[in-house]
Amino acid sequence: MTFPKALWKGVYPAATTQFAEDLSIDHAATQKVQSALVDDGVDGLILLGTCGENNSLEPDEKCAVLKGAVEAIGGRVPLVAGVSEFTTDRAIQYARDAEKIGVDALMLLPAMVYVPTVEELQAHFRAVAEATSLPIMLYNNPPAYRVQIDFATLEGLSDVRNIVAVKESAPDPRRFTDLINRFGDRFEVMAGLDDVALEGLMLGASGWVSGLTSAFPVESVRLVAAFEEGNWEEARAIYRWFMPLLHLDAEHDLVQSIKLAEQIMGRGSERVRMPRLPLSGQRRADVIRWVEQAAATRPVKQTAKAA
Repeated sequence: MTFPKALWKGVYPAATTQFAEDLSIDHAATQKVQSALVDDGVDGLILLGTCGENNSLEPDEKCAVLKGAVEAIGGRVPLVAGVSEFTTDRAIQYARDAEKIGVDALMLLPAMVYVPTVEELQAHFRAVAEATSLPIMLYNNPPAYRVQIDFATLEGLSDVRNIVAVKESAPDPRRFTDLINRFGDRFEVMAGLDDVALEGLMLGASGWVSGLTSAFPVESVRLVAAFEEGNWEEARAIYRWFMPLLHLDAEHDLVQSIKLAEQIMGRGSERVRMPRLPLSGQRRADVIRWVEQAAATRPVKQTAKAA
């Protein structure tokens, strides 16, 4: 498949999975969300990541979402499927299913719940990688998943040719420099935490896997474009405008917050599956206020239609 930009470059929103009132998957609405993001200029899509509520879906539902995305996007941008399973065998089966369906790459997480040793983490990643020919981005997010993909783990996987990238969501921006100093160009590094995104790009990240792009894609795309053009004043201005919302990506209720922001912006529904519940009380009021303030002060002229 040939894409306008290389894999792991630019803005990759972690697309949400949309639900009907009975909390079954609304496939038409999910495809609409995906297509609208591509229409607004994103460079790729992450499917069934944290924001896609991967672990709230059954295996057949996950495959249906992937099939719908392949159908809706039609090769316009790369599609990256999140691999977030409780066991290695399930991760292997899902990776094989995703490859057959036609996605372009995988975002591989540690096995859920269990906190592994370095040896166990390497074995999990290696087993999944050996089961597929797709390129793989490992997802490092120690605050959310209690597992640090440390340098020893990456060194032990350096011979696995289809492990090619790292999504870095540790809150410490020094990690970008340390990764690049340690491994050079062996792994592409993508910024994975919204409120450290510009710092990550400045320190050498090749792109940004984003949560709040789902609500404000035009500004997200322009932020990265301004950075790539060397227009630091514009990039900083957009980043500062965006920051109250970008902080939401670092909280445990990021999925509910992002979906509420999508709903306010006319791009989707806030419905989530349990154990998540929609935001309520003061938290809900705060997020609504922040989104409405951002919408009222948008720094980029809007030329595209929302979903």
